[in-house]
Amino acid sequence: MVFGLRYAAALLVFAAYANAQPPLREVNGRRAFEVLLRQCAFGPRNPGSPGHAACRAYLAERLTTLTDTVELMHFQPIDSHGNRLPPMTNLIGWIAPKNPKRYLVCAHWDTRPRADHDPDPARRREPILGANDGASGVAVLLEVAAILKKFPPPVGVDIVLFDGEDGGEDGSLDDWLLGSRELARRWLEYRPELGILVDMVGDKDLHLPEEGISAQAAPWLVNRVWDAAARIGEPAFERRVGQRVFDDHLPLIEAGWPVIDIIDFEYPYWHTHADTPDKCSAESLAAVMRVLIALIYGY
Repeated sequence: MVFGLRYAAALLVFAAYANAQPPLREVNGRRAFEVLLRQCAFGPRNPGSPGHAACRAYLAERLTTLTDTVELMHFQPIDSHGNRLPPMTNLIGWIAPKNPKRYLVCAHWDTRPRADHDPDPARRREPILGANDGASGVAVLLEVAAILKKFPPPVGVDIVLFDGEDGGEDGSLDDWLLGSRELARRWLEYRPELGILVDMVGDKDLHLPEEGISAQAAPWLVNRVWDAAARIGEPAFERRVGQRVFDDHLPLIEAGWPVIDIIDFEYPYWHTHADTPDKCSAESLAAVMRVLIALIYGY
C-alpha cells in the first residue's frame, strides 16, 4: 500500500513536469553538477590561492556569456585584528537590466581556508575543496542563468556570487560574510523585490527546512518559495523551521532587503576535507533549480 501511494505520487510529479512550461523542463541537474565539478577541479578556492584566481576567471567568463551586463566588484578588506586580507571579488551579472522589477539570487563562491571540523587534527589548517559549501550554490545559479538566457524572464534578475563568506574564525562573528557586507555597503539605493541566497544545496541527502532567521525576517517570502516547491512536488523543501544560520543573507537583511536563505545545514562534512563531489548529487541541484525557476517565472 505504501509502495502504491509512493508510485502514484511519483506519477503525479512526472505528469506535472511533463506538462510544465518550457523553462521548467529545461532544468538539467547533470549540467549543474558539471559546473560543480569544474569549480572543484581548481582545488580550494580560498582568497589568495591559485584556485581562487583560476575560478574567478572561469566564473567571470561564464557570467559574461550568460547575462546582459557583468561587474567585478573588487575589494580588499581589513580583518578585525587590523590585518589586510587577500584581494577579493564579488561577481555580478544582470539579466534584463532595464526591468524595474528586480529579483536578487546569490551564493558564495569562495571556500573555507581551513578544515576546522575535520576529524584529523593534523589537517585542520589546510583549505577545503568545498564541493557543497561553495560550489553547489554557484552551480545552481549559473545553470539558472542559462535557462533565463534562453527564455527571457518576466522580471529582472541580479545574480551575485559573493567572495569572502567563509574566512572567519570559529567562535567569532567577525571576518565572515565579507562579500555580502561589501555589497550592502556599496548598493545603498538598491531595493530588490525579493532576494534568495542558496548555500550548501548539493547534499545527496537533501533536507531544506525553513531557515530560522529567514522565517522571522521575511515569512511571506519563505511561504512563497516553499509553496512553489509544494506546487511542483519538491519534497526536499520541508515545512518546518530549522536552524538559524549565520550566512550571507544577514547583511542584506540589515540593509533592509527581503532576503531568505535556502540551505541544508544538516551536512556532516561541513568544514572538513570530506566535502567532496561524491557527497553531492545532480538531482539535489536540480530540485533547487526547479524551485528558483518556478519562483522567477511565477509557476
